Amino acid sequence: MTTATLLVELGTEELPPKALKSLGLAFRDGIVTGLQERRLAFGAVQWFATPRRLAVLIKEVQLHAADQSVEVLGPPLDNARDAAGNWTPAATGFARKQGVEPDQLEEFDTPKGPRLGLRSTVTGASTSTSLNDIVQGSIQQLPIPKRMRWSASRVEFVRPVHWIVAMLGSDCDHGEILGLPTGNTTRGHRFHSAGEIRLERPEDYPDALAAAKVVAGFEQRREIIREQVEAQAHAIDARAVIDEDLLDEVTGLVEWPVALTGSFEARFLEVPAEALVSSMKEHQKYFHLVDSGGALKPNFITVANIESSDPAQVIAGNERVIRPRLSDAAFFFETDKKTRLEERVPKLESVVFQQKLGTLLEKTRRVMQVAAGLAGRMGSPAELAERAALLSKTDLLTEMVLEFADMQGIAGYYYALHDGENQDVAAALAQQYWPKFAGDRLPENPTACALGLADRLDTLVGIFGIGQPPTGSRDPFALRRASLAVLRIMVEKELDLDLRDCLELAAAQYPPGVIAPGATAQVFDYMVERFRAWYEEESIPAEVFKAVSARNLSQPLDIQRRVHAVHAFTALPEAPALAAANKRVANILDKLEASHEFGEVNANLLAEAQEKALSARMGALAAVAGGHLQQGEYTDALACLAGLKEPIDAFFDGVMVNADDEALRNNRLNLLRDLRELFLQVADISQLVVGK
Repeated sequence: MTTATLLVELGTEELPPKALKSLGLAFRDGIVTGLQERRLAFGAVQWFATPRRLAVLIKEVQLHAADQSVEVLGPPLDNARDAAGNWTPAATGFARKQGVEPDQLEEFDTPKGPRLGLRSTVTGASTSTSLNDIVQGSIQQLPIPKRMRWSASRVEFVRPVHWIVAMLGSDCDHGEILGLPTGNTTRGHRFHSAGEIRLERPEDYPDALAAAKVVAGFEQRREIIREQVEAQAHAIDARAVIDEDLLDEVTGLVEWPVALTGSFEARFLEVPAEALVSSMKEHQKYFHLVDSGGALKPNFITVANIESSDPAQVIAGNERVIRPRLSDAAFFFETDKKTRLEERVPKLESVVFQQKLGTLLEKTRRVMQVAAGLAGRMGSPAELAERAALLSKTDLLTEMVLEFADMQGIAGYYYALHDGENQDVAAALAQQYWPKFAGDRLPENPTACALGLADRLDTLVGIFGIGQPPTGSRDPFALRRASLAVLRIMVEKELDLDLRDCLELAAAQYPPGVIAPGATAQVFDYMVERFRAWYEEESIPAEVFKAVSARNLSQPLDIQRRVHAVHAFTALPEAPALAAANKRVANILDKLEASHEFGEVNANLLAEAQEKALSARMGALAAVAGGHLQQGEYTDALACLAGLKEPIDAFFDGVMVNADDEALRNNRLNLLRDLRELFLQVADISQLVVGK
C-alpha cells in the first residue's frame, strides 16, 4: 500500500480565541471523516491551531483506496420473465437503472430466494483527486455561527484567509480552496518572522514553525503557558489560579507565549477580591495570584505574544492598563457603600422582571413570602430568610454590578456586611445563585437554601404560568438549570420538602388570574423529569427511576433514596425472580373488574401449604420491613423483602389462583394484593427488567 504524509493548513487573520480550540478540533475531525468516507487508510493524526492558522498533519495516508466489488439486487427471479419467457418491466426497469441490458444481469441466491442482480467494481478513491473536496467539506462543517467576506471576494470564512497549504507528500497542487491556490508555503510569527516559509516535506511543519517562533500545537502551547505561569508565580512565592477556560482563551491569543509578572498597588486589596479578579481575568486575560492562605496578592501574570528585548516595558504597559480598571472598581465600591441595601429596595419598582409577571420589587415581595414559608418548613428562622429575600436583588442597582455583571450576589454580600446585616443574611445574598452550573457548590446555610429555592420556584411557576415553558431550543429563563438546582439543593442538603407543596406556595403569591390553572402540575412534571437525566449520568437504568416514579411521589429527597434503594435491589440474586413475580401479580390484578372488592386475607381459607407458607413469611417480613420503612431505610426494606422469593416461587408452582371456588379465589387475590402492596411501599418493581 503506497502512502504519503498529508498536511493541510489554513492561514488566516487572527481567529476568535475562545473558539480556536473547537475550530481546530472540528477541522481535524472533518479531514479525518473525509478520508474515512472514501475508505482511505491513514496513521497518526496531529492537529494544530494558533491565532493565525488551523492545520492537520496525518501520517501514512493511503494514496489510492482499494477497488470495491458491489452487488446490487433487483427483482425476484420468478418475477423477472413472463409466461412467454420475455423480460418483465421489473427486470428491464432495474437493468435500465443500472445502465446495462437485462441479459447482462446475474442470478444471486439470497435468504429470500433467487434474485436478479448486478455485480460491478467501484474504483477506489484517489487521495490526490479527492483532497480538495475533503478540505472544502471540512471547512463547510466548521462551527462558525457567522461567516464574513473580505475584499471583492465572495468567499466566506470566519476571518480573511491569506494562504493555503495542501501537501500530499511533495505534491502541493490541489486546486483552489477558499479562493486561493494551494501550495507549500506557510508563514511564521507576525513579528518574529519575515517572509514565507517553504516546506519541503509535510513532516517539517512543526519544526519549521517553531524555528519561526510559532508553537503550532494548541495543547503543546497550552502546557507551555501553564508551566510558565506556575514558574512565574513560584518565583514570588505565590500560587497562580489557573482557570481552564481562561487558559484556553490565552492559548488562542498567542503563538509564542512569554509569561510576565506585573503588580498593582496593595491599596486595591481593600476592594472585594472577586471584583479585582473579574477586572484582571475578563478584561485583561491575566492570571491572578494568591498566597499560601488563598488571599489575593497584588500581582498578576500576563502572557505576551512576543519575546521582548525589554520585558520591563511590556510589564509596565500592562500595569498602566489594569490600574484604571482597578481604580474604577475601588471607586464603585466606596460609592455603593454610601447607600444601604435596604434603601435601594423601592427602586426595584423601576426594573421589570418579566412583562406579565411584574417588576423586581413585586418578585421580591413574592420571594419573601415563599422563602419565609420554606424556612419554617426547614426549621430555620423565617425572619432571616425573609430579610435575605428583601435584599436579594438590591445589588443589581449598584455601580459595582452595573460594571461587573459577574459580581451579582457577591457585591450584595459585601455591602450587607458593611450595613451590619446578619452574617447568614449576607451569605445568602451571594449563595442564592449557587449552584450556577452542573457540579457547582450548593448554598451553605439554611437561609441561603430557602432564598435560592424561593427565587427559582417563583420563576418556574411564573414562566410556566404565563405559558412560556422551555422548548427544545429555547430556554431564556434557564428553567432547566433552575429545576436541577432546586432538586440538587433539596436532595444534597437533605431537605425533606414536598415539591408540590413548594410549588403551590410559590403560585399562591401571584395575584389571581396571573398563573394559569394546572401550571404547578406542569412545572412539577417538568422538574421530576429532570431526575431522568440526573440518573442517566449516574448510570442508573431508566426502569429504576420508572419503578419509583410510578408511585407518584413528590419529595425529591425521598425519591432519591428510593431510586438508590431500587438500584441496589437490582443487584441482588433474588431480584430477577421477584421483579417477574411482581409483574405477574400486577397482570393478574389488572385484569380484575374495576368493581372487584378486596378484603382481608382469611387464614382459614388458606388451603394449600404453599399459600400458608407465603402468608406466614409475608407476615414475618412485613413487620421487619415496616420498621425499616419508618426510618426511610428503603435499601434494607427491599433486602428484607427479598426473602420472599422462595415462598413466592413455591406459591405460583403449587397454587391455582383462579380456583373454581369463589371464596378461595378471592382469598388468594387478597393475598397477592397484600404481596404487591408490600413492595409498592418502596416502588413498583414490576417495572424492572432485571438480568437483561
